[in-house]
Amino acid sequence: PFSLYWVSFLRFNPTIGIALVAQFGTNIQTSIAGKYSKEMNEQKASDKNDNQVEFRIAKLNQVWEKAIRMQLAPVRLSELHSDLKIQEKDELQWKKLKAEGLDEDGEREAKLRRNFNIILAKYGMDGKKDTRALDSNRLKDHDVKDGDTFDDPRLDKLWNKAKTSGKFSDEELQTLQREFHHHKDKINEYNIVMDTVSRTEEIHKNVISPLEGDMKEHVVHKKHADLKQRMRDLNQGFERLRKITHEGYSADSEFKEPRVIELWEMAKRSNLTEVELDSLKEELRHFETKVEKHQHYQEQLELSHQKLRHVEALGDEEHIMRNKEKYNALAEKAREMGYKMKKHLQDLTNKISQNGLQHNEL
Repeated sequence: PFSLYWVSFLRFNPTIGIALVAQFGTNIQTSIAGKYSKEMNEQKASDKNDNQVEFRIAKLNQVWEKAIRMQLAPVRLSELHSDLKIQEKDELQWKKLKAEGLDEDGEREAKLRRNFNIILAKYGMDGKKDTRALDSNRLKDHDVKDGDTFDDPRLDKLWNKAKTSGKFSDEELQTLQREFHHHKDKINEYNIVMDTVSRTEEIHKNVISPLEGDMKEHVVHKKHADLKQRMRDLNQGFERLRKITHEGYSADSEFKEPRVIELWEMAKRSNLTEVELDSLKEELRHFETKVEKHQHYQEQLELSHQKLRHVEALGDEEHIMRNKEKYNALAEKAREMGYKMKKHLQDLTNKISQNGLQHNEL
């Protein structure tokens, strides 16, 4: 167990605390005894100074506060909030499972740690110099300049071919560009996962305790199986983009949003029955409407932020207050909808996977 000195040190050095959690996960918190563990990990609605806090888990609040200090773009901040809410939900569920004596092999805990690492890396908080062009605050695809690239030679070549092929209307090019950006994001996520898995394994090789749950053989296998599946998904996603670029969109294209298209492609590769696929297709249509509505609020949030900056520059206090209230209301709505959308995405992904998705082993 940590001494009181280390408890005090970590409490007053949250940045170091975040880094330690990223490396060693929830074990570093549960080892803090008694009231200290409760104070650090089970904040309810306010901190010790009765200040309102966003999350019930201290490390998530630390990430959120750091993001605000970093002055992330409004839409990006909203996306982070949704990701942290999902992480909070999953961690609280895991704590209940652990209290009931489940997750003995530490598999769920390991996955939570990987997801937390992904969030830190995705938003540039993992202490690394970011080379992934993190500020991907892309709202209006038609505003993206032609010179923009996808930081991947294969994607750039394919995109340039699509633009000059004459096979796509302006609206179809916007849809295709969203698909390309989504694929780029999936590549970035794969690289983050691969990096965090490698670093976690390297760290645990140097840990004295040989009984660390995260290093059990089947958990290590699970990590690498996850990486393999992500690579398969990337390859299948690229092949789909290549096919569309060569042939154009078919008249019976079911969906427009990349995340929905990805789910539908997963479902078609599964062994769901025709009846189940029809039912899922209807649910995906509702989900796509939810995604589009969320994007609309993100656009409104960005416009509201620009207007607020303009009004603040003019110095009219009454206008500033009015615009700030509108901006805060939009930010809250965007966060709420973002969480609901991402939770629905998580539920749909699990639903498809649990219905016997067929994956060929490499």
